[in-house]
Amino acid sequence: MVVEEINKVIKGAYSQPIVLDVFYNSTVKQAPLIIFCHGYKGFKDWGAWSLLAKTFAASGVAVLKFNFSHNGGTVEQPINFPNLEAFAHNNYINELEDLNQVLNWVEITYGKHSNIDATNIILVGHSRGGGIAILKAAEDSRVKKLVSLAGVSDFKSRFPKGADLEAWKQDGVRFVINGRTKQQMPHYYQFYENFLANESRLNIQAAARRLRLPYLIIHGDSDTSVDLNEALMLHKWHPESQLIVLEGADHVFGSGHPWTFLDLPPSLQQGHSKITRFINNLH
Repeated sequence: MVVEEINKVIKGAYSQPIVLDVFYNSTVKQAPLIIFCHGYKGFKDWGAWSLLAKTFAASGVAVLKFNFSHNGGTVEQPINFPNLEAFAHNNYINELEDLNQVLNWVEITYGKHSNIDATNIILVGHSRGGGIAILKAAEDSRVKKLVSLAGVSDFKSRFPKGADLEAWKQDGVRFVINGRTKQQMPHYYQFYENFLANESRLNIQAAARRLRLPYLIIHGDSDTSVDLNEALMLHKWHPESQLIVLEGADHVFGSGHPWTFLDLPPSLQQGHSKITRFINNLH
């Protein structure tokens, strides 16, 4: 039986709330725990993520998925982006702090749980969340395995350059449209300043080279948001990793929001199978 603990609230970066869900199987003892990190302009309830979490739990792997504290959601409305001011103040260091707070909470809350093994943690990061997961896995021994799901290989190249960067500095804010909600989503210039101040810690290539744990890279060959070459680079930097390229899979593995179907899309079903085998040390 899958147990769902939905919309629990803990403190994240700058005491902003993190909203999280936990799924586990009450018939399984000491299940490994996936901590899932969503991507840019993402949230824990996007698309088929909840169905994926339930599918993992049914197959004996517990899942915690959460909203980064500055993703633009609120406790009252964790889906979509009512708090664009928080979004404007977000940066990569905030997200690393959020993930650290989640790991701390898991230790305290599930340290003696009969169904969840809080010492067997697998970070799974999608897109930008994949980059955050790599950085955290390289610096925190509580993480035992790592999965990049359409993960990014670099943060610096994603910032604007030249005149666009200068305009951002002069204006103090730049806007990115959300194609789904049509919101103009703001980034304050602090985002770039914070990156420069922490550039060595935020170097995904260096972190990937430092990894000392099992690492699985899954990427679709039809991903138009994060190029397949980024997965190839991650694998090059950490040759001991497993690289799986899913034929025909896009950036969200066939999912969409909202997801109203009872089954996972085929590409995400493949991803679930590959990750489950990886967790269970099956090759």
